Amino acid sequence: MTPPDNNSLTWYQLDLNQVAERLQSPDQGLTLSEVETRRAEVGLNELIEKQRKSIWMMFLDQFKDFMILVLIAAAIISGVIGEVADTIAITVIVLLNAILGFIQEYRAEKAMAALKKMAAPSANVVRDDKIETVPVGQLVPGDRVLLEAGNIVPADLRLTEAVQLQINEAALTGESLTVEKVTQALPEADLPLGDRKNLAFKGTLITKGRGQGIVTETGMQTQLGQIATLLQDQEEGRTPLQKRLATFGKKLAYVILAICAIVFIAGLSRGEPPLLMLLTSISLAVAAIPEALPAVITISLALGARKLVKQQALIRKLPAVETLGSVSYICTDKTGTLTQNRMTVEQVYLNGELVAPDELPVTVEESQTDQSLAERSHPELLLCALALCNDTRLDGDDEAIGDPTETALFELAREKGFLRESLEKTFPRLAEIPFDAERKLMTTFHPWSEGQVVSITKGAAEEIVARSTHEYSPAEQIEINQEQVQSTAEQIAGEGLRTLGFGLRIWNAVPETLIPEEVESALTLAGLIGMLDPPRPEVAESVALCRSAGIHPVMITGDHPLTAEMIARRVGILDEQEKGVVLTGRQLEQMSLEALECQVEKVQVYARVSPQQKLKIVQALQDRGHFVAMTGDGVNDAPALKRADIGVAMGITGTDVSREAAHMILLDDNFATIVKTVREGRRIFDNIRKFIKYTMTSNLGEIWTIFLAPLLGLPIPLLPIHILWINLVTDGVPGLALTAEPGEKNLMQRPPRDPKENIFAHGLGTHIIWVGLLMGAVSVVTQAWFIDHSQAHWQTMVFTVLCLSQMGHVLAIRSERESFFSQGPFTNKPLLAAVLLTFILQMATIYVPVLNRIFKTVPLTAGELAITLALSSIVFIAVEVEKACKRMRQQD
Repeated sequence: MTPPDNNSLTWYQLDLNQVAERLQSPDQGLTLSEVETRRAEVGLNELIEKQRKSIWMMFLDQFKDFMILVLIAAAIISGVIGEVADTIAITVIVLLNAILGFIQEYRAEKAMAALKKMAAPSANVVRDDKIETVPVGQLVPGDRVLLEAGNIVPADLRLTEAVQLQINEAALTGESLTVEKVTQALPEADLPLGDRKNLAFKGTLITKGRGQGIVTETGMQTQLGQIATLLQDQEEGRTPLQKRLATFGKKLAYVILAICAIVFIAGLSRGEPPLLMLLTSISLAVAAIPEALPAVITISLALGARKLVKQQALIRKLPAVETLGSVSYICTDKTGTLTQNRMTVEQVYLNGELVAPDELPVTVEESQTDQSLAERSHPELLLCALALCNDTRLDGDDEAIGDPTETALFELAREKGFLRESLEKTFPRLAEIPFDAERKLMTTFHPWSEGQVVSITKGAAEEIVARSTHEYSPAEQIEINQEQVQSTAEQIAGEGLRTLGFGLRIWNAVPETLIPEEVESALTLAGLIGMLDPPRPEVAESVALCRSAGIHPVMITGDHPLTAEMIARRVGILDEQEKGVVLTGRQLEQMSLEALECQVEKVQVYARVSPQQKLKIVQALQDRGHFVAMTGDGVNDAPALKRADIGVAMGITGTDVSREAAHMILLDDNFATIVKTVREGRRIFDNIRKFIKYTMTSNLGEIWTIFLAPLLGLPIPLLPIHILWINLVTDGVPGLALTAEPGEKNLMQRPPRDPKENIFAHGLGTHIIWVGLLMGAVSVVTQAWFIDHSQAHWQTMVFTVLCLSQMGHVLAIRSERESFFSQGPFTNKPLLAAVLLTFILQMATIYVPVLNRIFKTVPLTAGELAITLALSSIVFIAVEVEKACKRMRQQD
């Protein structure tokens, strides 16, 4: 039992005698002792899972993030200084974050379980010259397996018998059409998986016919096993936001500790009580940490995921929502995602002319049986042939059921008024020669005229043309110009269309013996049909939107390169004028990862690719610094879906394996839906940045207020309770309300975010510094202005100015450039309500007596309140001026 090595021929290149010899597989099957020996050598025919992390380890891993550790420290400090409410709030946030992360990781582990479900429970094998039914796990290389329609292939096999055997390999190859199997050796080297027509692969489904094969690989050595290995080897990387927040958290912790130390030392040097300065420093540290950030992120992602479900996108892993905003490449499957997943007739060849289906005649169904076939016009006769030489049937809902190619022909005939069920009442099927993969032909016999019958032969265009001697004409027989017609067939195929031919032959009676070589010869060419799975009508617009957003759409398909290129041009992935770069699986096989990385940004279409190659493409793009969304529906797509930054599985045609490996599921299998999710991802990240801008500016404003006052010879302006109150009231509800902010108008006209940029890019850090400084300066000016009043009096004013300045700031930063007034206050009603609630609560601390005692505040006069409100508006006005300057620069 010697399997082919890398330097020898592979199984599909060997003839049957060579396969049997190498695997030492006699016709009567293996003996029981030989089976046991081989099983001991190669193991069971099962997919083996790597050892998983325990549930507890999965849960504890959620607390490793540095930002989470900082929050835990803040919760402990809050508890020590008696702020139990803060401790509880932070603890709830941290636990919620950990639970969500745990659920996502636990669900991700289900991909292997889904893969295992694809295994057949049992198989019929020949052993010791007897047919036995054995569990699939007991199969070994060299076993002879019997196959029939409805079976799941139990192992990888080299076929020794194939009687009209058709297998659906879409889960492995991505091609929607069933594969006609053959038994002869295929001498060509490096054939793509979908072209290895004498092999059957573990986990695929037999849809028609019967056959027999010799087991060549079992378990993890099968194609399905190799995919399982790839799937388990792929580690999911952290999202852009997770990476940015980890860096942000570390830097923030160091800055806060440094500032608090300075504030503490500065206070002591001014003679402030040590205990007061310690509590102030600790309160400032707790206030400076944006503990609401994880909650805001979680809520933003959850609300985004809820919104996307309504747009036909189901998010399985919450961080994927934000990652969508960073996507720079969308690698998409063709069938069903860019196309409608149904074949339609695009071109028809009749009498030397190419015509569109719309130009064919329409007839009334009731009158279609009035004439014999011989009396029909040429186009009508061809339409009759499309309907009669066809095995498609209608289900209870009047939907066509059958092979996609035949269904397309059936639908065109039905659209023109030629329904097979009606035609067969007058022109019944008298005999037939079924389709055969080696002949690539099918023939049916029907009444013609005056006792004669006609055979209608359908099949590959080159086969029909080669067997034809004339072209059909009702008036006279025209001798066929083989070279011209063959050139037309090649022209149709060259446009990426699948081309079929129809030939006729008149008989006095149905031949007694139906010999294909005799019946399917001396034909009269009735016509050629060019078919295609057409693009979805909305895809071209979505591709154009991708391009305007700086996102590169790339097609990766198992289909023929010509077909892939034509669809790519139709939807705009390839420009009509430019010579697009198309790579095939065979070319990819010969390229190293380094060579692919040099070319990957120039390639728009990949055709005939294998699972390993999809993974290679994703890795090459990621190595070039791109964030990649990868779509897929088959088992073969699962490793690439897991490796991609966003794995997008198909909800309608997708396998359980692909859905479990993916981050997101398209409920409508539509490329346009991906573009909608990218827009939502960008909106969510914008809103998270707005929250960071808001909360860090607020925190910095508090720090500057505490820090600047002593430098100017003023006492500490705020009590610890004031700092914690502002932190609780302003960071909470208004910050969360920012998650409801609508997307900016230019959201899809700007390029994707650079994954390497930090979270403070595009002026965010500068804004936080200058606005925070302005906020602190206004507060200290308020203190200096009213310093002659009692301490409780000026502290109340500083406390209120600082709190309400943050409310003005949150209203102003709703848009990067657009004015608050042009946006309108009611376009984000939750935020407006949150600001009003915060204002009311702040007024309560001033005018409710019981709260005066708690917060050490005093009621303000109407004039003082007016001054306070005016000072609080300075930040809002300054930020609006900043946005106006941006708009003016943009116009210039």
